Amino acid sequence: MTNSNLDRVRQSLKKRHRRERRFKRLGMLAILFAVSALVILLSDVFLKGYKAFIQTEVRIEVSFDQQLLGVDELTTEALRGANWNGVIKSSLRDMYPDVTRRADKRALYALVSESSQWQLAEQLEANPEWLNGTHSVWLRASSDVDMWYKYFREESVGTRLNEKQIAWTEALIEQDSMRSVFNRIFFQNGASRNPEEAGIRGALIGSLLTLLVTFCVSFPIAVATAVYLEEFAPKNRFTQFVEVNINNLAAVPSITFGLLGLAVFLQWFGMPRSAPLVGGLVLSLMTLPTIIIAARAAIKSVPPSIRDAALGLGASKTQVVFHHVVPLAMPGILTGTIIGLAQALGETAPLMMIGMVAFIVDVPSTITDPSAVLPVQIFLWSDAPERGYMEKTSGAILVLLMFLMVMNAFAVWLRKRLEKRW
Repeated sequence: MTNSNLDRVRQSLKKRHRRERRFKRLGMLAILFAVSALVILLSDVFLKGYKAFIQTEVRIEVSFDQQLLGVDELTTEALRGANWNGVIKSSLRDMYPDVTRRADKRALYALVSESSQWQLAEQLEANPEWLNGTHSVWLRASSDVDMWYKYFREESVGTRLNEKQIAWTEALIEQDSMRSVFNRIFFQNGASRNPEEAGIRGALIGSLLTLLVTFCVSFPIAVATAVYLEEFAPKNRFTQFVEVNINNLAAVPSITFGLLGLAVFLQWFGMPRSAPLVGGLVLSLMTLPTIIIAARAAIKSVPPSIRDAALGLGASKTQVVFHHVVPLAMPGILTGTIIGLAQALGETAPLMMIGMVAFIVDVPSTITDPSAVLPVQIFLWSDAPERGYMEKTSGAILVLLMFLMVMNAFAVWLRKRLEKRW
């Protein structure tokens, strides 16, 4: 090789090495950009939502006067119907006897939540000896007080409390009569008109019931379809038409399946509106193509030698498929199923089309009870005008993200646990 040719080869190698280094740098920049965007997103959601797990409480001296309560016996039914609002108002007036104007009294009563009456009923039921006595009780603060204590305490700018309410709350802080505790209500209650009483339990149970219906419907149908197409179906124009349409359905917008569910399940079959049963059926239609594609890929990954060996030992085609191929492909099938369910968990549009956007207070107990799901609950809270729902929205997003991360981590673990290396 001449010196000129050798120089050209060296220059060509240098160019290729430069391109390779440039490509590696661009790849690292892309990864750093994606990780940075993810960190910023998660940090923003966490900083806005972690305080949803904290609730402000106020300590007041409550006089459990039997005559004012209007109860003759301390049963659950009697205590639920007692005059707790009168007791709370009387206790607050005793703490601030200088408050005489009607407007100031209303502002004073607004320091505690409307749900604090149920706290008092539970306290008296657990401590019947408190009747006709005065005791210090921690009650749930109202949403405005809760927001002020957690966000606006330093500047008092942006709060909905007036000057007198701020002075009363500051006095309570000086008396050690205001504290922050873990917000159990967020995980125990369903939807509510008052932000401090709102929780995700109803939406969380609704999501679990909806996913249960989705799994029970989509998994067996998808696996059976994948097995038939891969192992038994003849290769003709009809099966090619079916395969093309399955791939196309995986790219159809999710709201289309909501319209289909509205027309078929609600209007044609007359199924209950806003129920996990209907929501699960709609999400099953949406996840079927995804699970079928994943199942077919898992079945294809089984080595042909497994089939040949089983056939050589005298097994029938059905025995080869169901005794060898499907069990070996099951890790990939389950992984695709879990990922499909995780995708369905975050869907909102198809569920809104079947009425799961309704305001549901009660926690569902069956798949036919009216229910909401976490994505729809987040959508409803994000559109609410009260500031207290802002942190509830971010808190619910954190729970949903945690749910999705657990499902995806379980899919990875399941694949590693069950897969066989050839």
